[in-house]
Amino acid sequence: MVATLTGYAAAVLIGLSLGLTGGGGSILTVPILVYIFNFNPVLATAYSLFVVGSTSLVGSISYMQKGLVARKAALIYGLPSFVAVFLTRTLLVPAIPDPIIHWGSFTISRDMGIMVFFATVMLAAAVSMIRSKQKETEVPDHHSLSYPLLALQGALMGVVTGIVGAGGGFLIVPALVLLAKLPMKIAIGTSLVIIAANSLIGFLGDVSHRTIDWAFLLSFTALSVLGIFAGSYLSGKINGDKLKQGFGWFAHDGHTDHHQGTFSMKG
Repeated sequence: MVATLTGYAAAVLIGLSLGLTGGGGSILTVPILVYIFNFNPVLATAYSLFVVGSTSLVGSISYMQKGLVARKAALIYGLPSFVAVFLTRTLLVPAIPDPIIHWGSFTISRDMGIMVFFATVMLAAAVSMIRSKQKETEVPDHHSLSYPLLALQGALMGVVTGIVGAGGGFLIVPALVLLAKLPMKIAIGTSLVIIAANSLIGFLGDVSHRTIDWAFLLSFTALSVLGIFAGSYLSGKINGDKLKQGFGWFAHDGHTDHHQGTFSMKG
């Protein structure tokens, strides 16, 4: 009972993270579902897509109203990503063997492989944001925007989103800041729009072949939505450079926790 209450309380933190940083929701969602509610990682990634997608959709509305969404960047990044995430959930994930590797007494199960992959991409995103030196006072030079590279990164992010059930904010935000040259707060708003579409499209790839506990999923999502209202409000009170650094360290800490927990998984 205590663990269950803790898990539901943590659902609020998922929304808070998304509202503050435009990412990090899946950093919390997947381990909460796996380690507290005891879902297997493949089903947890499906549930994570719905929770993070729905929460991001609600949160993106307030950013749109404030003019903090770069529509062109969202389309260039988002369209290749949408296609990739749907194909990954419908074709690639069901085809992943279990175990992935079996060599004598050494075995890497599909569940363990997914969690290790998750931890690895989180660390890469954290390092990129912590090292970034771009300041909020910089004016973006639109002639230097790497749109082809942004589209390619979007497609790759779609594959990552599909595999690990992550909305992708921990990689989308760095891409928008570093490649599209967006100020941090606009990158957060744009990220939420992309995450919402990415995640919900990815979830559609699971509905047809999985049994969904809708009562649990909707109640958990409702708590996360409450959190994003608080996060969106607080983001307006915090300097963009501090958000950027905080985002990086948050993802780094989440990576450390996942990496430690992954090898305690059974089977």
